[in-house]
Amino acid sequence: MEIKASDVKALREKTGAGMMECKNALVECDGDFAKAEKKLKEKGLAAVEKRSDRATNEGKVFIKIKDNTAVLVEIASETDFVARNPDFIALGAEIADIALAKGYEGVNDELSGMVTDLATKIRENMSLKRLMVKKANANQMLTQYIHGDGAIGVVVTMGADKPEVLANDEFKAFAFTIALHIAAFNPLALDRSKVDPAAVKEQEEIFRKQMENDEKLKDKPANVMENILRGKINKYLSDICLMDQGYVKDETKSVAKAIADLGKQLGASITIDDYVYFKVGQ
Repeated sequence: MEIKASDVKALREKTGAGMMECKNALVECDGDFAKAEKKLKEKGLAAVEKRSDRATNEGKVFIKIKDNTAVLVEIASETDFVARNPDFIALGAEIADIALAKGYEGVNDELSGMVTDLATKIRENMSLKRLMVKKANANQMLTQYIHGDGAIGVVVTMGADKPEVLANDEFKAFAFTIALHIAAFNPLALDRSKVDPAAVKEQEEIFRKQMENDEKLKDKPANVMENILRGKINKYLSDICLMDQGYVKDETKSVAKAIADLGKQLGASITIDDYVYFKVGQ
């Protein structure tokens, strides 16, 4: 049967397949556009599967916040060139929008299928690596920060005991700075109470071993050694806990002190209640 050039062009634009591939698919399917599209996708999917062993260490983080809900999405790709592709960027935003609209709280077949469709068109291995949702209550505010071209994304949940403070410009600016701080320093825990005791014990054993092998410490009394060990553990916790870290805008004071200062200024009790840190490839 005769295949119209306009149909071939339309199929090519929709699937990204070559002109001859589109024409042959239409011929095989007797001009049925939907069947031809499916056949091309099947062929394309096979190509994606063949490339599935290629590392997807590049990509981009997308964040969308609406009302009291934030969605974080990471789409992985083989190259940063594809991560900068307008279709790739549009897809990430669309997935975040759909997750918000439909109340999705994780990766599912619908969203993964959207990524696979684009992978078929672009012909590069990619995947919807993760999707996370954070919700805030009436006394909290969600703030986001995207670093660079989307390599790192952060959502921080700030709280205040006076709802009007959430609308304060200084409070909003501070929340954004905290999100930036988290992106820069990647704290492993909000505060010391959130650190896994097993991780602390493991680090303590490492420090003990290091001290045992340190010639300068071999003649020190046991109580002195214990004080040195406690100091090392304290420094370790200060480095990995957000509240103990030096505030990004003034490292002479801790994040906890910066929060206390702002709370005093605004006449409210201000808290960092939670945060999420996404980094491409991690």
